Amino acid sequence: MPFSSFKLSSQIQKAITKSGFTKATPIQEKVIPLALEGKDIMARAQTGSGKSASFVLPVLELLKQRKGEGKAKIKVLVLTPTRELTLQVAETFDTFGEFLERKPKVVSIIGGEGIGEQLYEIQQGCDILVATSGRFLDVLSKKQMNLSHIEFFILDEADKMLDLGFAEELELILEAIPQKRQNLLFSATYPPKMLQIASRITKEAIEVSIENEEPTVANITQRAISVNSENRGPLLRHLIVSEKLEQVLVFMANKRASDNIAAKFRKYGFLAESFHGDLLQEERNATLRDFKSKKLRILFATDLVSRGLHIDDVSCVINFDLPRSPADYIHRIGRTGRAGKTGLAISFVSHEDNEHFKLIEKRSNIKLQREQIEGFELSGEAPKKVKGPEPVKGKGKSKKDKLREKALQEANAKK
Repeated sequence: MPFSSFKLSSQIQKAITKSGFTKATPIQEKVIPLALEGKDIMARAQTGSGKSASFVLPVLELLKQRKGEGKAKIKVLVLTPTRELTLQVAETFDTFGEFLERKPKVVSIIGGEGIGEQLYEIQQGCDILVATSGRFLDVLSKKQMNLSHIEFFILDEADKMLDLGFAEELELILEAIPQKRQNLLFSATYPPKMLQIASRITKEAIEVSIENEEPTVANITQRAISVNSENRGPLLRHLIVSEKLEQVLVFMANKRASDNIAAKFRKYGFLAESFHGDLLQEERNATLRDFKSKKLRILFATDLVSRGLHIDDVSCVINFDLPRSPADYIHRIGRTGRAGKTGLAISFVSHEDNEHFKLIEKRSNIKLQREQIEGFELSGEAPKKVKGPEPVKGKGKSKKDKLREKALQEANAKK
């Protein structure tokens, strides 16, 4: 469906054309008309499906129709799980609102930056507030911003926010914003907690998902290479050189591993850097900017960038460490093969990882032939599973017993 078929103003259509978009994605086709009608929506949207535009475009159109007067007031609140996605959504609002007569003022608030400066920017006038939930609550606690004019409440990557403890924060947020508003929720998966959260936000949401939707990885060649854990680093260096891989995003299990391997690769002469949540925001921004501009060739990252990172020229994604969740596999490899380009995703599978990768294959509906690379062949045998003792019925403490023990400990502590 062409974007011209939607009831969007000529100014927004002009911005869409300038951005190089012509046809809407399936999720956009379904969400945009409903959002323009003012419906509450709960949408299941895979990574790379174009969900940001599916809420940004109708919200901008509705804001244009409801012309505000005087100083800008916060009418749109968008919450996301990561700083990078927050900045990206804010940029999308700016991009598609470029030609509007009254261009909405967009403010993004994230951790790692001065809260005083962010508050000042909001108070100077703000139409659209895009924030990570944690920093939003920090700003909310200052009681210095007016949320009584909010008309749109949007959760982006809601299932990922659940992993970060969002369920406990939600009540504080709902108490702070008007009950009458339009709600738009986007999630890659629908875990039970997600459905509970949705019911607390809205009772009238229209569920949107694409029938028979396949993860958007059609342009990605997926490979699995069997290798011993200790040979993964040398194998990665070999692949980058022998297969002439250009922009490589390597997923690691944790922050320390990302730092250590990036330092090791720099010693071997590679343009490599690490990326994770412990970096200062300035460092995060600079590292991403260098990777996008190809000043860096290899980025070793945690799952912080598995969602919300849009870099058109990532030629290859490497699962150096496999993701814990099978769902995160699709999000990771979706960082390549974007904007209609082809991509490559390679997973290293050791003896210890074999069963877990089988689960990933099953959940992702794929079956990959295990490769062996000459000089890095998998050797040895898989470690035998050691079973612990069987639990004995009736020997475990009941909840009442545990509560009694806790009460006794507290009483003794007070003596």
